[in-house]
Amino acid sequence: MSDVLRPAVDWELASVISDAVQRGWPLEISGAGTKRGIGRPMQVAADVTTRAMRGVTLYEPSELVMSARAGTLVSDIEAELARHGQMLAFEPLDVGPLFQGQRGQGTIGGVFASNLSGARRIAAGAARDHLIGLKAVTGRGESIKSGGRVMKNVTGYDVARGLTGSWGTLAVMTEVTFKVLPAPEATATLVLAGLPDEIGVEVLRTALGTPYEVSGAVHLQQAPASRLWQAGLKSLGTSITALRIETFANFLAQRSEKLKALLKPYGEIHELDTASSLVFWDEMRQLAPMTESSAPLWRISTAPRSGPKLVAAIAQYMPVEAVYDWSGGLVWLLVPPSADAGATDVRRVIALHGGHATLIRAEAPVRAAIDVFQPLDAAVERLTRRLKASFDPAGILNRGRMYATF
Repeated sequence: MSDVLRPAVDWELASVISDAVQRGWPLEISGAGTKRGIGRPMQVAADVTTRAMRGVTLYEPSELVMSARAGTLVSDIEAELARHGQMLAFEPLDVGPLFQGQRGQGTIGGVFASNLSGARRIAAGAARDHLIGLKAVTGRGESIKSGGRVMKNVTGYDVARGLTGSWGTLAVMTEVTFKVLPAPEATATLVLAGLPDEIGVEVLRTALGTPYEVSGAVHLQQAPASRLWQAGLKSLGTSITALRIETFANFLAQRSEKLKALLKPYGEIHELDTASSLVFWDEMRQLAPMTESSAPLWRISTAPRSGPKLVAAIAQYMPVEAVYDWSGGLVWLLVPPSADAGATDVRRVIALHGGHATLIRAEAPVRAAIDVFQPLDAAVERLTRRLKASFDPAGILNRGRMYATF
């Protein structure tokens, strides 16, 4: 068991990292540890956690900007934003339940380190699109600051974006500054039942091409739909295609009716009110249909129109269960347990259809034996190695988590 180090301020963290560099100690970097099961297993001398770095350091509701220390719980941030009628527009995923943990325990630093965004990404952009500044400590033990409080302050902005999605392999975020947006006044969800994958994704893509403020577009095959927590949808016993509309209360009914009329040829349409919609989309944010199983889970990004064909091609090699998000551009795919979690077939199919895949959940021996993240082409790998050498030349931060050799 490695030691757990909890620096409370930047200079303590810098001291910890500088000492690890001198000793040649590899470090695991984490927030609350809710995403520890994602990535390749690591051999480390100590776990450095940002749990002690908590608290909102700046919040200006009128300017739609907030700064928070990296270990601040997302649930605490969202509670504060809700008091002012605001939200994190990119709807960060809560993967704690996916690994049999508690919900609401993820940290804001972990959100930007992983860049895992929820269903509203199709309308609002990804987490990295909302990050406007950060403070961090590099693998050299140096404190850095990038970006500022407003978008027009672009000094170092690309550095902040570059660290987003690096999974703690380049630097340890200590404070992040990000945009927030007003929460919608009203929400409705239109649900169609029993559509096959290709037709379901066609519905999603059609709806996103309308001006009716669709902010969520998902299609669940029958098996994952049957594991929803919401009894009404679960009891349908079929696949589910769901479209979320978020707008002003005075406009909701009109836009809902217009979208229903457009989609009428696809079958009967059920409508969830605001309360039921919030429950359903919260389930999707926690990947509820995937939490009851411990089977390997892939996250596949591809062109929306290619999603159903890609899933059908993988299904020729193994049984699969799929949930399509982002109008079909993001596929969550459950596959049977095996020595490589189906990686050989998944990556072969992706090479033919386009896209990239990350193994989100699998047993540690499987994750140690394969490429968990999408293999890099030669040019991107050279750039990635140069970034690693610049930010973490001793290779002590989350060594081997993303790729085996760095």
